Amino acid sequence: MPSPRRGGAAAPSQVGHVTCLGCGCACDDIVLTIAKGRITAAERACPLGIAWFGDGQVPDGVLVDGKPTDVQRAVDRAAALLGEARGRLVVVLGAELTASAYGAALALADALGAVTDSVISEPAAAGILAAQRRGRATATLGEIRNRADLVVYWAVDPDRRYPRYRSRYAAASRALHLAAGDHPRTVVSVTVGGDAGPADADLRLVLTPDQELLALAELRAGLQGRHLGGEALPPGVAELAGRLTHAKYVAIVHDGEPTAERRTPERIEGLIGLTQALNGPTRAALSTLRAGGNRNGAEAVSTWQTGFPFAVDFSRGAPRYQPHRRAAGADGSSPSAVLVVGAPESLSDPLRASVQRVPVVVIGPRASAAPFPATIAIDTGVAGIHEAGLGYRLDDIPLPLQAPLPGPRSAEALLRDLLARVATASGAPR
Repeated sequence: MPSPRRGGAAAPSQVGHVTCLGCGCACDDIVLTIAKGRITAAERACPLGIAWFGDGQVPDGVLVDGKPTDVQRAVDRAAALLGEARGRLVVVLGAELTASAYGAALALADALGAVTDSVISEPAAAGILAAQRRGRATATLGEIRNRADLVVYWAVDPDRRYPRYRSRYAAASRALHLAAGDHPRTVVSVTVGGDAGPADADLRLVLTPDQELLALAELRAGLQGRHLGGEALPPGVAELAGRLTHAKYVAIVHDGEPTAERRTPERIEGLIGLTQALNGPTRAALSTLRAGGNRNGAEAVSTWQTGFPFAVDFSRGAPRYQPHRRAAGADGSSPSAVLVVGAPESLSDPLRASVQRVPVVVIGPRASAAPFPATIAIDTGVAGIHEAGLGYRLDDIPLPLQAPLPGPRSAEALLRDLLARVATASGAPR
């Protein structure tokens, strides 16, 4: 970055190759223009990215019982509150932190004997559980870009919620392993109830929610030369089956996050089964679209450190997996205390409700503006804006995060300081 001019305000500067965490695509080709300590432009960013970067300004507050204080006093109070909590202690992994910060949070949960929760949505959790039961056939976005000659958008139009997915990965005309031309791919749009696919597809298929699972089963059976008697299905199902079997590489794209249509959890089972069946006559991959804020990073780090992607219980001294008891107090009980690590506004409504009447420590971006009462709140910078490190794309590829702006304080440093104080108080070496 250029140095400030003597005798005047700093000239606007540009920072290239910035990674955006506005959605799970994690586009890493953003160019930021910075003037007077603020972001004034985000070249190549989509509307989601522009909104996520904003002007780069975040609060810089440290509050204890709603009153300003210094950081050390707040950390001391947090260590005492969490260390003295009796009963079920919950550590919630929110959004917008680096992978190393999530690692520190999990180490803290281990030291406290806590259970972890996260901002993973119910559909995303159902997808992970289905993949654990059945396995999964997936690919990096780069492989899809360079090899997929047939792309099926199943009940999702990426242009609405993931604006650069198609232009960067699934609609790029320059691909290493596809024939040159303006239209190297065939695009199929599947609409299910209120979840519409792209309008500009080569083949469009419209299903009711009641027809969806039967259509997936019929497509899978057709690959094995069988017929399930789906006469009530639209004729486009048979045409899609033919296109699937004649493609060289199929990419099936679906939304892993909540959508307008409340879908059955069996959808992801059907999509996984269809993708796996396609890997007999051809090659296929399932691409799951995910929300931003480095949610995939939280799951990747949790898997790396504990063996499980979310809902980990450390209360018995070793990590246990409890995916069906996710939300704090989901069994009707209330936690004794809660530590929220990350952006507090990223918490779901059930999580927000569970922390209303218990002591809460919040460490993360905009902690002082948490939408629920916080006993202790310490603001930190945002990953990829104020803090460098690693973020994870929706295909679980790690990408470097820059820190184009200075931030209030480091979330990882605060969490490691808190971990050291908790360990000292308990007498356990860390």
